[in-house]
This record gives sequence, structure tokens and C-alpha cells, in this order.
Amino acid sequence: MIPLSTAMRPVRLEDFKGQEHFLYRGSLLYNSIKNKTFESAIFFGPSGTGKTTLARIIASEMDADFREINATVAGTKELKEILEEAKFKFFGLQNETTYLYIDEFHRWNKLQQDSLLQALEEGVIRFIGSTTENPYFSINNAIISRVRLMYEFKRLEPQDIKEILLNALNDEKKGLKRYGLSYDEDAVDMIAELSNGDARVALDTLGFIAENIDDGENINIKLVGEALQSKVSFYDKGEDRYDLLSALQKSIRGSDPDAAVHYLARLLEGGADIQTVGRRLLVIASEDIGMAFPQAISIVTACVQAALMTGLPEARINLAQAAILLASSPKSNSCITALDSAISDIRSRRIGEVPMHLKDSHYSGSKDRGIGGYIYPHAYGGYVKQQYLPDDLHREGVKYYNPTENGKEGAFKKFLEALQKKGL
Repeated sequence: MIPLSTAMRPVRLEDFKGQEHFLYRGSLLYNSIKNKTFESAIFFGPSGTGKTTLARIIASEMDADFREINATVAGTKELKEILEEAKFKFFGLQNETTYLYIDEFHRWNKLQQDSLLQALEEGVIRFIGSTTENPYFSINNAIISRVRLMYEFKRLEPQDIKEILLNALNDEKKGLKRYGLSYDEDAVDMIAELSNGDARVALDTLGFIAENIDDGENINIKLVGEALQSKVSFYDKGEDRYDLLSALQKSIRGSDPDAAVHYLARLLEGGADIQTVGRRLLVIASEDIGMAFPQAISIVTACVQAALMTGLPEARINLAQAAILLASSPKSNSCITALDSAISDIRSRRIGEVPMHLKDSHYSGSKDRGIGGYIYPHAYGGYVKQQYLPDDLHREGVKYYNPTENGKEGAFKKFLEALQKKGL
């Protein structure tokens, strides 16, 4: 049987899900595809986020010849054959441009990648390369300079994956509707959340379940847990999930490492994934510890990254280190209160413009507009008294950041107070 992820691959631009940060109706990319002015691009990001799908949709929208190869199995010989054929079509009677899609492009070495340069310069091909690696490290600069457009594909949001799964369940021609399956919505939600933003994993998990149950059988959380080899209690009761995450944060905020470890253990034993726990720990590092121990965010980030690289069950150790560190650290919520206070002002009142001496003056004519007068602090030993807030806020003596005496923040408070006295 064809994998469900292959069967359900969208063929129209309107059916493509995710990547709204660069692809939406009216975006430059969307318009270039619809107007048939799209040229070449590099797509980079995690697996299962739509790179190959979008490349194929673009080719179909262009009404052009489309060739696709994978750099893990194809080499320079196959590329030369494609380029010769493309050159014949481009300069011959057909006058046709070939779109060449190379998946896993980073797998090719420098010489193999450079084989594309002449064809790109002559316009013989339009090139789309996809990679799961950072292209600035894995793709030659010569290629990057000729392929101006770089699009970063991000992991799909659970809601996007849920829409994809529901579409598969209700599609009679390509999907699972013909099997007469029923499903619990929380089971679909669980697949969407546990697929780690990978639509391929989500669809193939659903397909695996559908292939191995009787017609008319109900897809429930128990079956999803079995298919994903994951504990399901964390996802079985939505309220419990948020209660446990809340209890973890409040225990850390209350400087109780024992309670923090307890709730972390309950989360992990219940089947919570590393990303869900890691995201909460990263938020806590800035929201509840913040300037009292500024290094906490760096340490917790390292712990979460290590956990993602290690995977469960060993990842639990990295997460435990992060939780214990946060619970045992001095606390300050001054960062979030400062920002929230500033946002409140911006949303609720009219605020003056940026002071003239802080505006950009690096262009001719700035002086004619009255811009200038900024005093460079480094020329005065690192500090000089001058106004930074807009006039109205400065006159009112508005203060957003109110440092505590806790931990390292006490030193920052003394430093700022000393500067204020120095400026008087």
C-alpha cells in the first residue's frame, strides 16, 4: 500500500499547509508562483515540513519540465544528463525551461554542487535545492550567490497537522474515508502533538493504525499510544497536562527542587515529550529567574538541547538538571514585569516619537531634519547622562525595570543606581 503521506501529498498551492511566515495568499512567493515568475530557491528545514511538496507544486504551476533527483543516490553523471537535456530544450525549438529539484542537496561535495553553476548563469535551469542542514554551512557560496531566495521551513504547528490528518480521514479518493473508520478527536490531537511538527510522521502513523484495525473500528488514544510506542496518560486528560506543567512552574518559582523533580517525573512518566517540558523550562528561566541569575537561560538551553539530542529515557537527566537548577536559583520576575508594563503603555496611550538625537543620522540630509546630537557613551568612560525615552515618558519619569536585590540582580541594581547618582 502507498504510504498515506505520499497518497495525501497536496498538488495545489491552495491545499499546502504550514509555512505561513513566507507563504500566504498575497505573499511575494505566492504571487511569484501564480504569476509564473518564480525562478530558483533553496528550501531548508526539518523533514516532513513540506519542502518536496512545495517544489512539486511550484513545478506544476510553472507548466514547465520538472526533474527531481536525490543527492543521496544520484551523482554528477545523472546531473550532466539532465543538464544536457535541459540545454537542448532551452536553446532548441521548444524554448522550455527545466525546473530541477535536488533533495538532500547538502550531501553533494563542492565539485558536485559547482556543476550547476554554468546552467544557472545561462538560465538553462531553474533550481530548487532542499536540505535539512543550515545552507550557509552546507552549500557553496557560489551557489548561494546565484540562488537569491532562501526559505526556512519550520516544524508544523499541531493545528496544521491536525487539519492534515482530518483531511486524510475524510478524503474518500486518496484518504481513509472508504474504510469507514471512526475516530476520537483527542486521538487525532495526540498524533498531531507527538509527531514533532513532521506531517509525514503524523500521516504515516495514522495510516499504520488504519491498515491494522478492522473496518469500522474506532481510532482512540490507546491505539495511537501503541502506534507511537508512547505513554498516553499525559495526553489522555487535557486538564491534567496543564495542571502538571503549572505545578512544575509554581514549584520552581517557589524554590522547591523536590516538588519540581516530583512534577517533572510525573510529566515524563505520563508520556510528556521533551519539547513540551523543555519549552516550559526555557520560559521559566526568563520569567521567574531572569536577572537574578542571568546564566540560567544559557544553562537551561544547553540542557534542553542535550535532552533533544540524547532522547528519552536518558534525556530525563538533562531535564532534571535544568529543573533543579531553576528551583535552586534566586528569583526575579523583573524582566516580564518591565516588558508587560512597557507594552501596556504602548497599547493604552499615545507616546511621543524617538528623540531626535537617537534617530539614525547616517545619511545626507539628516542634519537638515534636525537629527543629531547623540553623545557616544564609550568616549566618556562608558556612561554619559542623556535622554533615551520619548519626551513625554521622560518628563513623567517613567520606570519599567525595577531590579530586585535577589542574586546577581542586586549587583545590577547597585550599578544602575551608581550611574544615576553619577549623572546628577
